[in-house]
Amino acid sequence: MRNIAPTDGVADNVSTPEQIISGPPSKQPTTTVAGGGRKGTGGSAKPVRSESTAGILFGIGAYGLWGLLPLYFFVLMPASAIEIVANRIVWSLLFCALLITITRAWKTFWTAVKDRSVFGPLALAAGLIAINWLTYTFGVTTGHAVETSLGYFINPLVSVLLGVFVLKEKLRPLQWAAVGIGFVAVGVLTFSYGQLPWIALILAFSFGLYGFVKKRVGPKVDALTSLSVETVVLAPFAAITMVVLGVTGAETLTTLGAGHFWLLVASGVITAVPLLFFGASARRLPMTTIGLLQYFAPVLQFIVALTVFNETMTTARWIGFCVVWLALVLLTIDMLRTTRKNSVLKKKARLAAA
Repeated sequence: MRNIAPTDGVADNVSTPEQIISGPPSKQPTTTVAGGGRKGTGGSAKPVRSESTAGILFGIGAYGLWGLLPLYFFVLMPASAIEIVANRIVWSLLFCALLITITRAWKTFWTAVKDRSVFGPLALAAGLIAINWLTYTFGVTTGHAVETSLGYFINPLVSVLLGVFVLKEKLRPLQWAAVGIGFVAVGVLTFSYGQLPWIALILAFSFGLYGFVKKRVGPKVDALTSLSVETVVLAPFAAITMVVLGVTGAETLTTLGAGHFWLLVASGVITAVPLLFFGASARRLPMTTIGLLQYFAPVLQFIVALTVFNETMTTARWIGFCVVWLALVLLTIDMLRTTRKNSVLKKKARLAAA
């Protein structure tokens, strides 16, 4: 059975979708040191420990903001999911344009737009993330925040399935066990909800496919350029939606006061900042650490759903979630073992070369 480095395949990297959102880890030359840390970039002499600490803090910031996002949507009510997402796209585009101007990155942006091998996948990714955002916002604003957290808990299992069916990767025993347990969990939760947990499944598969498509783009675009191109693709639809909502009297942007208006406008910043934080984290941390940090977001979403939104968890649902968590434990153990094994093999290869 082949061994793949953690960043090569979907099935071998639990955190692939989030990694892809943030863009390539770095365009600067880096030197890996024992234990997975990195020396400074471009001749910098920053200590590895301080870089790792900063990476962890940026990662916690990114996943923490994503985990607390349901609170933001809750404050925006009675705005509908469609209005929230439309505003999120339009204001994100304006915020990205501001950042591109500040960083003088317009040349990079236009190069990406003109390159069909970049623009095509990013346009497809834009459609997938729009589905993801709409489903997530709908779930949170209609009393299904627990189920939305479930979607991001099972997302790593979807990444493994994509590796099998799309990339034709071979799974290791623990990965097979995790996938099998995941199917059992879906069965238990289907019994509990009385139907398939479709919100969770749409979230998991749309985000998994989004990460897969973005992986095809590879290191051609950075986080800011990627997000900018995607919002450019979606902006016309979002703008038309906002106009229609305004004409039909269904919009809340200008009808609920200045506070509500500025909260919706802030969606651009709230969308972009976690992505930039994650980019800073991915440049400083090994993917094993990123893979562990990624569970921080759905855990926070789950806690918010229970403690703030007071959503109900039946015994059957607790059992279903526990089964999902068991699958994730197996997947994480496999990831750690594989990373350690690859690290040992690389060390031996370096020693042999020396």
